[in-house]
Amino acid sequence: MACPFHQTAELNAALLPLDWLLGNWESDEPGEGCFPNINPFRYTETLHFSHVGQPVLNFMFNAFHAESKKPLHRECGFIRRQPGTNRVAFIIAQNSGLVEIEEGELTGQQLNLHTVALARTSFAKEPHVQEISRVFQLRPDGKLEQTVSMATVNQPLTQHLHITYHRSA
Repeated sequence: MACPFHQTAELNAALLPLDWLLGNWESDEPGEGCFPNINPFRYTETLHFSHVGQPVLNFMFNAFHAESKKPLHRECGFIRRQPGTNRVAFIIAQNSGLVEIEEGELTGQQLNLHTVALARTSFAKEPHVQEISRVFQLRPDGKLEQTVSMATVNQPLTQHLHITYHRSA
């Protein structure tokens, strides 16, 4: 059963600097993924950022293989902003069995985030992810861009994903 998000509440004032994220986003062109131990791939993705009036944004990301349309990666969670600062935290649960907290800085309409805590299921796929960094940026043309870098026990921090989105209805 899906839990619908209701956006009837007023946006909490603590989140006003993040209001540019709110709404639904769809990838323009397929994004590109690569990493040293996997074949390069292309994917599409939808993003949904919402709120219920609390000082927290809710999000859900759904990625699909660009050609086969099969579901790939899913992430959901919350975005918190430390009151009176530019510090932001993403609390993320992934369908791969990874749970993480990324923290970073909000500068204008750009978020730079980096892993501060990671947990995984005891049977998570190896090599285990050790670190993630991600950048969200609202471009002057109104498109949202995301770049994700990842490190595993075998590989230093390396760009893994890059994609751009447009707002959808």
